[in-house]
Parts: sequence; C-alpha cells; structure tokens
Amino acid sequence: MAESLTVLIVGGGGREDAISHAYEKSSHVDRIIVAPGNDFIAYERQKEVITDGNCSLKDPKSILKIARKYEPDLVDVAQDDALAMGTVDLLMKEFDVFGPTKKESRIEWDKMWSRKFMKRHKIPAPHFWSFNSDIEGKNYVRKLYQENPTREIYVKATGLTGGKGALKAKNLDEGLKNVEKMKNFGNAGEVFLIEEGLVGEEFSCYAISDGKNYHVFKSAQDNKRAFNFDDGEQTGGMGAISPAMVMEPITEEIEEELISRAINGMRKEGNPYTGILYLGGVNVNGKPVNIEYNARWGDPEGQVALPPVKTDYLEIVLAAINEDLESVKIEQDNKTRMCVVGASRGYPGDYSQVKGKRIHGLEKAMMMDGVTVYGAGISIKDGKFYANGGRLFNVVAEGDTILEAKHRAYSAMAHVNIEGNNLHYRTDIGWRDVERFLKTN
Repeated sequence: MAESLTVLIVGGGGREDAISHAYEKSSHVDRIIVAPGNDFIAYERQKEVITDGNCSLKDPKSILKIARKYEPDLVDVAQDDALAMGTVDLLMKEFDVFGPTKKESRIEWDKMWSRKFMKRHKIPAPHFWSFNSDIEGKNYVRKLYQENPTREIYVKATGLTGGKGALKAKNLDEGLKNVEKMKNFGNAGEVFLIEEGLVGEEFSCYAISDGKNYHVFKSAQDNKRAFNFDDGEQTGGMGAISPAMVMEPITEEIEEELISRAINGMRKEGNPYTGILYLGGVNVNGKPVNIEYNARWGDPEGQVALPPVKTDYLEIVLAAINEDLESVKIEQDNKTRMCVVGASRGYPGDYSQVKGKRIHGLEKAMMMDGVTVYGAGISIKDGKFYANGGRLFNVVAEGDTILEAKHRAYSAMAHVNIEGNNLHYRTDIGWRDVERFLKTN
C-alpha cells in the first residue's frame, strides 16, 4: 500500500473529528482534510489536519471542488445530508470514495422506503402507517387512541431531520401535537409515519460492508433526550456508551435478523451496500426489533464505537471499497467508553444567546489520562474556544469498567464551563449499564 496518503472526510461535527483520529492512527496517512469541519478538529494534531469550510453538505458540486483542490487519495463521505444528495455518486467518477451511493443510502433518507424494505426482507420492525396529510394523520391518531387511550406511538418524519424527527406520544393530545410538528421539518416532514410504540431498551450497532461481506463493530447506546433519565425534547444525541450490555443476550439474533438480512436484502435488490450501516434497535422482551437504519456512523455513538478499533482503519475502508473485507481481521480493544456531549444552554431549542460565549477549561480536560475531546460547534480565536452551535464538544473517556469510564468523563467535564453558566450536559449518561454493573459486582 502507498504511503503519505491524503484523506478527505466530508462532514463537520464530533463524528467527523473521531473519524479523522481513526485515519490519523494509520501509518499510511500523512494528511487529513475535513470539509466543512470545524475549528477544533485541526487543533493540536499529530499529523497535518486541514479544515475547509468553503462547501455545503447539501451541494455535492461544492464538495467536488474541495476534492479537486486537495486531490485526496480517498474521500470518506460521513454525513447524512451529503449522502442523500448523491455526493458519493458524483465524486466516485474522479476519486476513490467510501460511503453508500444515493440509492443505497435511501435506507436512511427515506424512512417509508426503509420500512417497506424491512417488510420485504422479514426484518423485525414496528407496525407503521404513512401519511402526507396532517388531517388524515390526526384522524388516524384519534382512531388509535380511541381503541387504546394509554398506548404509545411515534410520529416520524420520513426525511432527514438531524436525529430530531421521531416524536413520542403517550396520549391523544401529544399525538395530535406531534403530527402538527411535522410541518416544522419542511420537506422532510411532508410524508410522515405513525408507528406503534415499542417498550424496551434501545441499542446501536455498526457494521462495515463491501456489498457482500461485512464486519460488526462494538455496540453502543446513546441518550437522545435533552435531560436526565431520558426526559425532555429529542436531540441529536447527548451522550453514549460502548459496549451496550443490553445487546449481550441477543447478539446473534441482532446480527442474523437485523444486519445480515439488510445487507443481503440490498444486494438481492441490485443495490449492494458499501459503507457503514448503522442499526438502531430495541430489545423487546428479549427480541431485537429495528427502530431505524442509518447510512453512516452515528453521532455521538461513533465517538465511542470507533476508538476501540485497533486494526488500521484505512486498510479496513480500502478493503470495503475493493470488495475484499474477507481478507481483513478487525481487532478491537476491551475498554469501556463513555461520551458526554457538552451543549449550549437552550439546546435543542433556542441557544442563540450562547453563541460567541467563551468556553473555559477544555484544555484541562484534554490533558487527562484516558480522555479525548472531539470538537463540534466550536470556533477558535487567538487560541481561545468559543461556542458556535448547539452541540459544542464531546468528552470521551475510557476505562476497564463503565464506572471507571464514567468517573473520568465527568471529572473532565467538571473542568469545563461557558461564561454566564451557559453549558448544558446530562449527568446520567450510561445510567442503565451503571445500574447493571453495580448489581453484578
């Protein structure tokens, strides 16, 4: 394999920062470009890391211009909007590209198609109904709650919403309001699903596929709600752990029924899937059921599922592109990891008053053993950090146990604050597995 390679990563958040670190560990990689990236990604790196914001993730031609500028040996399209807009399709005419095509990534960007795909291939999933009219949707919600006033349902936008388009309802009033909220998602919410609520504990799982073969990475569990114990509004993710203990009793069923069937199903339908396949699932009384598929690493789950990989990540990716994953053995460490997301106060609602506020203490967090900080919505001016988004940074800590990882993560978070007391983060990430660990040890 050639040396001194350049890798271009398409995306801009903490996930892309974690991916850039995975490539940085490769002895074959000398230079990493992240577009559009964020200021923090290039901060104090071991190798040359460049961010270039002169592009839009929803404009593949602008990404192509970036690629032509830097002439990378590999382009890794890691972000959902970029995948949905066909960035892989455009760039693969001139470059080696890792990621599913627009047609393949439909498994994420069209939730209705995805549910029908699952039905065709007997992948366990909740019952669903689709609507393109809020009047018809509300009438159906009324029917459901007339039949069972205490049931739980989800109203889901079928398009991409940054992880915020699945709204849970426990009563009629909430159900009707959630249908109304579909309008807030614009085109993504024009067609929406109403799904039966599943009672169980959620998990995430990742596989890399070359279209035929696949390897499964370590599991994860994220925390989507804004506040402790999964209260508050849906967010893009407030934290995650890896591995997820809830998966352990049903690992074989998950791989057979939810991963293998998806990859084989895509191939049988003439769309062999090349890239990272994300499975969001739920353990319902010992049976794994699909919540959703995504066509890339999750955020923040990727920040805890990628670091355990000991095998050269570039070699894994190139094997996938070359339809040769069978030749690669992926080794992973035995550490437990916890990611705590630092966000602007007000997120996922209005956090505009936090933008431009100084972030203190990140330098101390970064110096701690077993702790890595990934940047998301951070700007850097004169060597100082400032809030520039909703989710600002990810503190990822490792340990031999979940208690050790938790202690390190929150010890690091204790160093950080935003002027005006404007830092928000959950203090209970991984609470389910913490409870399991304490019960068994």
